[in-house]
Amino acid sequence: MADGGDGGRGGRDPAGAAGGRVPVQPQERALWCDERFNFQATFLQCLAKHVPNIYSAEMDPLLEKQEEMVQAVILYPLECYLFGEDPDIFLEKLQQSGTSQLCGKVFKGGEATYSCRDCAVDPTCVLCMDCFQNSIHKNHRYKMHSSTGGGFCDCGDTEAWKAGPLCTKHEPGASDSAKENSECQLNEEIMENSRRVFPSVIKYIVDMLIWEEEKELPPELTTSGEKVDSYYCVLFNDEHHSYDHVIYSLQRALGCERSEAQLHTTAIDKEGRRAVKAGHYASCQEAKQKIKRHSENISQRPLHVEVLHADVTAHQKFALRLGSWLNKLMSYSSDFRQIFCQICLKEEAGSEKPCFISKLMLWDAKLHKGARKVLHELIFSSFFMEMEYKKLFAVEFVKYYKALQKEYINDDHDRVLSVTALSVQMFTVPTLARHLIEEQNVITTIAETLLEVLPEYLDKNGKFNFQDYSQDKMNRVYAIIYDLRYVLVSKPTLWTDRLRERFLDGFVSFLRILACMQGMEEIKREIGQHVEVDPDWEAAIAIQMQLKNILLMFQEWCACDEELLLRAYRECHKAVMRCSTNGRSREKTVFHLCGHTLESRPYRVSADPVSIHLPLSRTLAGLHVRLSKTGAISRLHEFVSPEEFQVELLVDYPLRCLVLIAQVAAEMWRRNGLSLISQVFYYQDVKCREEMYDKDIIMLQIGASLMDPNQFLLLVLQRYELADAFKKIKPTKNQDLIKQCNVLIEEMLQILIYVVGERYVPGVSNVTKEDVIMREIIHLLCIEPMAHSAITKSLPENENNETGLESVIDKVATFKKPGVSGHGVYELKDECLKEFNMFFYHYTKTQHSKAEHTQKKRRKQENKDEALPPPPPPDFSPAFSNVVRILNCDVMMHILRTILQRAVELEIHLWTEAMIQMVLHLLCLGLLEEKQQLQKSPEEEVTFDFYHKATRMGSSALNAVSVLMLLERLKRAPQLEAQKDTVNWILQMFDTVKRLREKSSLTTVAATSASEATKVDECSQDKEKAERKRKAEAARLHRQKIMAQMSALQKNFIETHKLLYENTLEAQGKEDAIMEEESMPSAIDYSKIALGPKRGPSVAEKEVLTCILCQEEQEVKLESAAMVLSACVQKSTALTQNRSRIIELSGDTLDPLFMHPDLPCGTHTGSCGHVMHAACWQKYFEAMQLNFRQRLHVEQIFDLENGEYLCPLCKSLCNTVIPIVPLQAQKINSEDAEAVAQILSLARWLEIIIVRISGYSVKNAEGEKENVPAFTNKGMGNSALEFHSILSFGVQSSVKYSSSIKEMLILFATTIYRVGLKVAPNEADHRIPMMTWSTCAFTIQCIENLLETEGKPLFGSLQNRQHSSLKALVQFAAAQRTTSPQILIQKHLVRLLGVLLPNFKAEDTPSLLEVDMFHVLVGVVLSFPSLYWEDAVDLQPSSISSAYNHLYLFHLTTLAHITQIVISSATESPTAQSSDNSEEARSAESFCREVCQYTSGSFGQDIPGWLVWDCVKKGIMPYLRSAALFFHYLLGVSPPEELLQVSEEGQFKALCSYLSLPTNLFLLFQEYRDTVNPLLQRWCTDPVVLSSLKRKSITIRYPRKRNSLIELPEDYSCLLNQASQFRCPRSYDDEQKHPVLCLFCGAMLCSQNTCCQELIDGEELGACTSHALQCGAGVCMFLKIRECKVVLIEGKTRGCLYPAPYLDEYGETDPGLKRGNPLHLCWERYRKLHLLWQQHCIIEEIARSQETNQIFFGFNWQLL
Repeated sequence: MADGGDGGRGGRDPAGAAGGRVPVQPQERALWCDERFNFQATFLQCLAKHVPNIYSAEMDPLLEKQEEMVQAVILYPLECYLFGEDPDIFLEKLQQSGTSQLCGKVFKGGEATYSCRDCAVDPTCVLCMDCFQNSIHKNHRYKMHSSTGGGFCDCGDTEAWKAGPLCTKHEPGASDSAKENSECQLNEEIMENSRRVFPSVIKYIVDMLIWEEEKELPPELTTSGEKVDSYYCVLFNDEHHSYDHVIYSLQRALGCERSEAQLHTTAIDKEGRRAVKAGHYASCQEAKQKIKRHSENISQRPLHVEVLHADVTAHQKFALRLGSWLNKLMSYSSDFRQIFCQICLKEEAGSEKPCFISKLMLWDAKLHKGARKVLHELIFSSFFMEMEYKKLFAVEFVKYYKALQKEYINDDHDRVLSVTALSVQMFTVPTLARHLIEEQNVITTIAETLLEVLPEYLDKNGKFNFQDYSQDKMNRVYAIIYDLRYVLVSKPTLWTDRLRERFLDGFVSFLRILACMQGMEEIKREIGQHVEVDPDWEAAIAIQMQLKNILLMFQEWCACDEELLLRAYRECHKAVMRCSTNGRSREKTVFHLCGHTLESRPYRVSADPVSIHLPLSRTLAGLHVRLSKTGAISRLHEFVSPEEFQVELLVDYPLRCLVLIAQVAAEMWRRNGLSLISQVFYYQDVKCREEMYDKDIIMLQIGASLMDPNQFLLLVLQRYELADAFKKIKPTKNQDLIKQCNVLIEEMLQILIYVVGERYVPGVSNVTKEDVIMREIIHLLCIEPMAHSAITKSLPENENNETGLESVIDKVATFKKPGVSGHGVYELKDECLKEFNMFFYHYTKTQHSKAEHTQKKRRKQENKDEALPPPPPPDFSPAFSNVVRILNCDVMMHILRTILQRAVELEIHLWTEAMIQMVLHLLCLGLLEEKQQLQKSPEEEVTFDFYHKATRMGSSALNAVSVLMLLERLKRAPQLEAQKDTVNWILQMFDTVKRLREKSSLTTVAATSASEATKVDECSQDKEKAERKRKAEAARLHRQKIMAQMSALQKNFIETHKLLYENTLEAQGKEDAIMEEESMPSAIDYSKIALGPKRGPSVAEKEVLTCILCQEEQEVKLESAAMVLSACVQKSTALTQNRSRIIELSGDTLDPLFMHPDLPCGTHTGSCGHVMHAACWQKYFEAMQLNFRQRLHVEQIFDLENGEYLCPLCKSLCNTVIPIVPLQAQKINSEDAEAVAQILSLARWLEIIIVRISGYSVKNAEGEKENVPAFTNKGMGNSALEFHSILSFGVQSSVKYSSSIKEMLILFATTIYRVGLKVAPNEADHRIPMMTWSTCAFTIQCIENLLETEGKPLFGSLQNRQHSSLKALVQFAAAQRTTSPQILIQKHLVRLLGVLLPNFKAEDTPSLLEVDMFHVLVGVVLSFPSLYWEDAVDLQPSSISSAYNHLYLFHLTTLAHITQIVISSATESPTAQSSDNSEEARSAESFCREVCQYTSGSFGQDIPGWLVWDCVKKGIMPYLRSAALFFHYLLGVSPPEELLQVSEEGQFKALCSYLSLPTNLFLLFQEYRDTVNPLLQRWCTDPVVLSSLKRKSITIRYPRKRNSLIELPEDYSCLLNQASQFRCPRSYDDEQKHPVLCLFCGAMLCSQNTCCQELIDGEELGACTSHALQCGAGVCMFLKIRECKVVLIEGKTRGCLYPAPYLDEYGETDPGLKRGNPLHLCWERYRKLHLLWQQHCIIEEIARSQETNQIFFGFNWQLL
């Protein structure tokens, strides 16, 4: 829909402000202004006349033209009337007069929002990017998120921020500080006009938006003319049908093309509705029926279609346009806003009808998407910008709250598009929330609404039962729960009587919801057969999660006021009692044990119904703890009498729940299926436990504090169904029952430990929230060091989504930073280890055993005993002080004695080690409690007598024993060796308590006795420690001695088998860095020169390799069966200098002989370095093909059709194999070389070549009668040289390869051709040799580039895989020539030489500036031996001939390259002055003079020589480095030592020496002056060169720039801001997009959106996939900005996600920005991404990722 402006503050519409506006007739303008006319009638007449004409072409609207007419005919006259002057001038004045303090920017989907964790009142208070950057909060702890759309910026709202409510942009000026805002006041006349205009405009908008008639308009909008039969069939958006459903339905119903249906569907999705057919009423009606019918066929529900008269759609569309106009007007002045709000809220006198704004709100669910957006934006820009009217709007909102929520629940649009989503803007404002609670009773309203929308889920008992629930409906219900959370988010500081009453009303209403949940979804244990269908459990647990924080907030609110807390407690108690009285009719049963009796209602968890949902009981527990904390518990009897309290009944239900958990652990409920296991998991999980498990433990503690301890324990035993287990009844022989019983005893003992020992709850003991969080963190870190996010996930969040972690973490842990991968972790400080409690109640079973193992291991390493007694717990608060009595009561002693006795008497099946561990833990707790009490008070005041009870006999029988005696016997039990240290600790503790009792009976102070006792303990402990230390030392010395012996044996073995050791190491490739040929004895002195007569010897070592498939070894020989390296050939743009160059997707017509100096797209060959026999590999590949055919339904990671497979060893993706061709050792006889040197100068060598080539050409011409370039030897000396002269300097017979090697040579060459050119394989194609040389050259250039980027030396630092693959590739490239016809190779050679030698220049020969010289060098060197080919005999040049050929070819290309560099790069004026007058500078100057002369002055002569030399030296380095690598791997000559180190100057000299070049490169021109000058002249006079010098064409500069990934901002929020400003180039709306950033070129693309899909080769490709084809030859790297994830893609069908290089302060990435912590660029990780690209490992990474994450197979990568 056309927007009124550019969306900026006060921006005018460019079309309207420009001269395009149609002038208004004077009489028409007068109509508006004349007082005698009724404005409303005139306004409506004008609309009736013009609107249908403006919006007549609804099927194919011309948006700009429509907008122009609207401005000219309606809006411009309206504005003139409203402002009384030219609108542009007036609005300009109004805009300059000041801005509002409130920012009010409405967020669009995906925009970055910021919330300050230090200053925001709650997490919903957010700032836009601009306000955040200009506020104090950017230096605080903040969170950033991507908005879902619909919220607005809270800058300027003083209630949203504790500090810094205003950014610098919205702060009022000093002079205006007294004013409420700095906007100017409108004059009375304009305000009067507004009061006249706004009602008519608003009424028109409201009437048209809620208009239901399809054929008619209101009478005031109908014209007198005849009604036209013009209708539209309008299709509306819904969330039920998918894109494809709608497209299909439209295609079938309208018979239109897919593209047209797609266009309609996209528009419907964006705007909410679209006219899909125009015509007479009957034809539109027919289309409507068809669409409904077709859509019903594929989905249960038909699409929503209406037939509307053309005039109705026109007026509805214009109503929205007027809404946008009003919306824009609101931003100019507060007066406009106030008048607008007054009119919207005005109710008709004496009418029951709602006001305008309420009408719109109530109609919201019936409006289409586009209309809703306009309406909501209007509310934002008017009501929400004026606090007074925001309050009035909120009152209206709450008035119709129930109706609105019911409408929303039945609506199918997303929450963000519903008016109910505005609740967050009102309910979170503290003063507004208080006002709504006091005046509108909002808590009660919300609670009642919640009950009213869920009636179908109530069973006959009035309890919820969510079987067969609708997920969509439940998600909508959660929105109501969220509203309750918003209202309660900030606690009141001041309580009024009215607030107290209304809050209590709300609380009672909320208790009604909890009453429906108390005991809901009861389950009964299945005994016979397994439950057939798992019942739905998710909804109940999800509601519990949603309510968790609300329950806590209600408790916190209650705790703010003592009177309120007590009244709320009474109400909650009543509610619990009402729910608990249902089953009280049964008679009570009696249970005796240890002389104590319990009367209780008969109930068995294993037989009767039980529920895990007890929110009422748990809320009561929460309120009880707060009573204890505030001290108000002393007044409890005034509100709940002791008779009413019935503590046993309160405890019973939570106890049943804990017993259920125990029985599930004992596998008694296996037949109840997975739903129960899931519920049990969540019951104890961090998301729910605060209001489930934790509160049940507290309720048991309340029971233990108020009941008789023996009665309490008897109740526990009875509910755990363990009454018989502790009586002297003969146990059963059934092993399953015994095992069950043991688990139940363990679970019960554990709960008893928790009841007595878990005191870290404010109110249960005197601890703070910080203490609780610190204890949680300590116990988490006792398991293992953890990342910040892992700790946060394991801690419960409060209502503000905070865990309190940051405030305490540094007190207990130290942070350890991450490396290049992984994340930072926190490690526990040593001083906190003493706080470890093995039976911490939030440990899962796995965590418990892991923590115990870790701590015992640590103590063992420190040579300490392995006892892990509990730390001394804090004292219970007075209300809970009686809990400890259960430790020393008779029943507890009986339980402890019975279990210990069974262990001592070796009744193996009746006890477990875990049981003993828990009994010992309880003993520790009892002794610690007594010790603490004795240390604080005199003995006579201490009533806690655990020591006496534990040392007393169990009975008067002869064989009776005490706990202490049992422990003494247990100490000697061999089967409990692991618990020996704990038993010792307890016995020492008994001793300590005994001494404390004895000493305090004397007059000694308790404290000193304690310290003495400790000393005695320490003394005995010290002896044990010394003994342990002595043993450990002896063991250490023994280990050391053995290690020394092993080391000596190892050294001896290596010395003895040195040769074998080195060979094996090298052959197996165990080392990362390559072992260059230094393994030769250093005594041999040879020259390290690769080219020319002084060439050093080749180092050809015997190579024995092991096949990774059959594990057999084989020496690499020419005549042997082939061995191959797994390899991957891929197209690459890693070195390109021009990303805008269009890459040919298919190479059918491509000529790959010459590479452009831009290096736009090359073919890279890489290998993982793993060796196989060719035959083994073929078998492996065939087996994979067979396997694939048999498993057609399984999606493969690789494409077998294209020869892809995974390396059998390392699983790297490969698509071919490189045959390993052995290096032929060549030695030069120095005497022969010197003799040849006398005769074979460059000039003579050139003559010989020209004659040879001319001779071939004549032969070929005779044979084939084809056109050949006419070669002349004009000016080249003696023409009498024979055709065979080339052979006179030494030949040898050609190398003979085995058939297996030849076969592999052809296979690999064909793969390079197929992949590099994207064509079908063809072994006979003439381009195969060209592609072979090209991939060889390009791969070397890539490796050279990589080494330079990483700052590594040229030789000696390559990884083993790179070394192996480069060696194999270069030898293969040299050998491949033998598999092609030599005539073909000669033709390619002649074309290559054409660049260097003008004699061979043909029409298609490129100029010097249009080729990459290194590619030419590789091509000429590898194809040159073809000139030695004779018909009768297969020859190749001898070592001496090769040496000269290589030398002169290299010198020629080097001369050409120097000329290239000088012409293209040495043309800039010097920036710095230098008086360098070196020999090089002088040579450079003389060279420049020659170039200037040949180019007729086009080349500037004024460039100083030192600058030219500097340019050449820098520019030629990559070429020299690449050449050194090439010749080293081709000839095997060792490089000089200097190339094994990184040094600028030394490197240049060493390269020159190795490649037989003078260090002053210009001396080459002087040395070969006569021969080279004619060549230079021809090079310089080329038209391309001349036009380049005249700056008519752009040439590449040398050295080429080293490519790197784009520069990313350090702060991630800058990227988010960039993304929020991104506008899709093909879309005209503000809908949420998925912007992605190409990390190769920096292009921002619109991903996963139909608007940017492209059709390539008949396939629909997404923006990223089609961009990747051009930017990275199919391989690319993108950053999904709104999700903070990197995406790697390759081709059209493969991709994977990769961690983004942005980390938070804890060294963690944040995919999806879920945590929202500030993110900063990690350079090391970004560099790792860069290397992934430059090393060509992206494909490998994708394959590995897809193999491990099968989940991505479903993702359609080609539409990314």
